[in-house]
Amino acid sequence: MSSFDVAVIGSGPGGYVAAIRCAQLGMKTAIIEKYATLGGTCLNVGCIPSKALLDSSHHYEDAVKHFSEHGIEIPGEVKVNLEQMIARKQGVVDMTTKGIQFLMDKNKITVFEGLGSFKDATHVNIKKNDGKVETIEAKNIIIATGSKPSSLPFIKIDKERVITSTEALKLKEIPKHMIVIGGGVIGLELGQVYKRLGAEVTVVEYMDRIIPGMDAGLSKELMKVLKKQKVKFNLSHKVKSVTRKGKEVIVKADNKKGEEVTFTGDYCLVSVGRRPYTDGLNADAAGVQLDERGRIAVNEHLQTNVPNIYAIGDVVRGAMLAHKAEEEGTLVAEQLAGQKPHINYNLIPGVVYTWPEVAAVGKTEEELKEAGIAYKTGQFPMRALGRSRASMDIDGFVKILADATTDEVLGVHMIGARCADLITEAVTAMEFRASAEDIARMSHAHPTYAEAVKEAALAATEDRALHI
Repeated sequence: MSSFDVAVIGSGPGGYVAAIRCAQLGMKTAIIEKYATLGGTCLNVGCIPSKALLDSSHHYEDAVKHFSEHGIEIPGEVKVNLEQMIARKQGVVDMTTKGIQFLMDKNKITVFEGLGSFKDATHVNIKKNDGKVETIEAKNIIIATGSKPSSLPFIKIDKERVITSTEALKLKEIPKHMIVIGGGVIGLELGQVYKRLGAEVTVVEYMDRIIPGMDAGLSKELMKVLKKQKVKFNLSHKVKSVTRKGKEVIVKADNKKGEEVTFTGDYCLVSVGRRPYTDGLNADAAGVQLDERGRIAVNEHLQTNVPNIYAIGDVVRGAMLAHKAEEEGTLVAEQLAGQKPHINYNLIPGVVYTWPEVAAVGKTEEELKEAGIAYKTGQFPMRALGRSRASMDIDGFVKILADATTDEVLGVHMIGARCADLITEAVTAMEFRASAEDIARMSHAHPTYAEAVKEAALAATEDRALHI
């Protein structure tokens, strides 16, 4: 029987990063993955492929709508080759997953392909595709099994017309009318992909705003921009049935007045969140406890009730984000090596990769009001930047929330071009407990989108913004 210092179950961003860091710290490490490729949901059917399609569809939309304004003339009609677009996406995925395999080899991590399940607290059974079972021993075990798309009890996902994000990444045709159930990150990103390619897109959302977990100002601005792009929204709608008749999907919902509303399309994307994935893990055999929401229960050290077993990422409490999982994987590895790492969960940024992009870190205005914290606000519109006008990306703003007394930055919320990258400036500043004036006094290159961060900081500092 093979024996290891650490065995990681699951090879997504949390799992493979945990394995690499354990190996770097001198531990004999194994990683177990039930699929033929490493990388988990993020690399195979999540973050990476969706961004590939977002970029491809963005290029197409620019060619159709904006190239002529830039003085670029394309003879003939610009057409979508969806098959090639999907193939390019798959090429990106293949290259990325092969890169993870390279990192496993480089760090001398033993990879086992098969379904990992607990035999007991120090042994893991690995069921191969051929039905054979191999058992390995490990002093410490890290559960990193991630999450799967959620659904509603009355919806039958047929993976053909009623689909999840996984199927939406490999459609054979552009939908005529895609109904998206859920106005969160996944639904809006994939909805925008197919809207750009020519589909009619209707979003049906239970809450009274889209991206409900983010600052209300971002929700309002993103919906305004997406409406300009002809995406239709139906907020405060409770879906009660989804049925399929041939190539037609019928969605029925009650609006906020309690009236029944019917939506008819040829595809329905169900994007109502994700659930922790523990199927087949056999956690009971190791004595590992789950919480009331089906997640692996952990303490502040990400340790389960069984001392040598840890859990990270989507399968534990907190935001279901790849970078959060990576930080947790690193934390567990360093703890096992006797170090004292930490994670500030308040400073894990959230991003929506629509265009314009949406990004945020820290507290929202709603959270500050609820906590009774006095704060001041500085906001700056992207359209006031020379760089934004030069690139025709004038939608959005940057908003900085700072403590009314100390001026410490408490939250940064932005929507605009390249905000997914800009948010890191805010994370860095807040990790060092910067004040709004600290950011305002730092030189920002001109012309850049990042100048909006400086101007918002100036606006929060005695209303000193220079360009509005």
